[in-house]
Amino acid sequence: MKYYRLITNSDLYTVYRLFAWLILNTLLLSGFISCSSQKKIASVSKQNSIVLAAQQLIHTPSLSTAHIGICIYDAVANKPLYNFNSDKYFIPASNTKIATCYAAMKYLGDSLNGLKFLVDSNRLLIQPTGDPTLLHSDFTNQPVIDFLKKQTLPIFYTNDNWKENALGSGWSWDDYQDYYAAERSALPVYGNTVTVSGTRNNYQIQPAYFSRHFAFHSADTGLYIHMVQRNLIANIFKAIQFRNEFIKVSVPFITSDSLSICLLNDTLHKTISQIPSGQLIPSSANQFYYIHSQPTDSLLKIMMHRSDNFYAEQSLLMVSNQLLGIMNDEKIIDTLLNSDFMNMPQKPRWVDGSGLSRYNLFTPKDFVWILEKMRKEFTWNRITTIFPSGGNGTLGDYYKNVSNRIFAKSGTLSNNLSLSGFIITQKNKTFIFSVMIGNHMDKAADVRAGIEKMLTSIIESN
Repeated sequence: MKYYRLITNSDLYTVYRLFAWLILNTLLLSGFISCSSQKKIASVSKQNSIVLAAQQLIHTPSLSTAHIGICIYDAVANKPLYNFNSDKYFIPASNTKIATCYAAMKYLGDSLNGLKFLVDSNRLLIQPTGDPTLLHSDFTNQPVIDFLKKQTLPIFYTNDNWKENALGSGWSWDDYQDYYAAERSALPVYGNTVTVSGTRNNYQIQPAYFSRHFAFHSADTGLYIHMVQRNLIANIFKAIQFRNEFIKVSVPFITSDSLSICLLNDTLHKTISQIPSGQLIPSSANQFYYIHSQPTDSLLKIMMHRSDNFYAEQSLLMVSNQLLGIMNDEKIIDTLLNSDFMNMPQKPRWVDGSGLSRYNLFTPKDFVWILEKMRKEFTWNRITTIFPSGGNGTLGDYYKNVSNRIFAKSGTLSNNLSLSGFIITQKNKTFIFSVMIGNHMDKAADVRAGIEKMLTSIIESN
């Protein structure tokens, strides 16, 4: 029996073909694996860059005892990229203005309703709308004042639509003389603040009406007024500090209908008479007209860039007046939460327009949801005009190297800090984010710097 045979040319050719087939398929397979691996590596790398940046913030030693929530969302791919305590509640501070801003952008129209009026029985009847721009130094053009100056009929005023308190729910009582806690009112004038500047012998006060209620703590005549104190229960003001630097000092005054009308009369050199509630609205409400004051977005831009609490409070009240016919925070917030915001991931506790109240509670997912709703409903140009960018507004000292790649709203109350908004990555991907830090004991500037480092890393790595 033979256990061998000669290898023919045909056998060699078969072996050659088999060997070539194996090499070709090996190369194709390795190429496929390599390509697939590269895609997986790229995807993992993207995720890792976000995770690493977030973990660096989370594990900051000075924040080890703080509460941290982070939500990052890919707006174009419609998928979450990172979540850490994103469904937990935090005190949002001025991030509350994001919710207010959305409502104002949607419901206040192109121009603010500055005043509601009609002519009835040879008199001009006026009703306030809560417009905070009336006689405010931010706006030199004053259509409402121009309109009132031209009137020859007797002017009568009432505020049947005011159903709110001057101070918001949960506001700190000892903020009463800080510019950022100006009282709310149906007919705001001069920003509901007294502004003082100059020296004892040469000072300016606006409204000038309050000069009769202004005094000096010392006899110093050469230095500039640097701090003004208001009496807790009366509109009595006193300059108590003087320095070499010229500044303008603003202090809220105690509001009332009668005072608002008095200040308006003093400015117009006219008499506006207040009439009892219920007498302004005639049987035919369709006779009313509006005087428009300022472009809505000009107010909202200042509100978001300066984080102006007064503008935010009055904006929410104006939305209430527009939708409900009355100015009331509780009712308009309830209306919004049961309509525009009914699908929020977690139902917030929302009590004011500005975020001054520590009763407010939102989650990072809530803010990402609102911001995504904004992105879908409003133009990108409008959003990026209203929101501060890097190096501007409350972001003035931060994100200067990526100034055109971040548009966000900050929020700060003692021991609580938030930042929510949009980032555009180096590869022009649009991410929506919210970072909320509560109960921290670090310096606010250091916390902001930590968030800046995290977001800058994400922008540059994606």
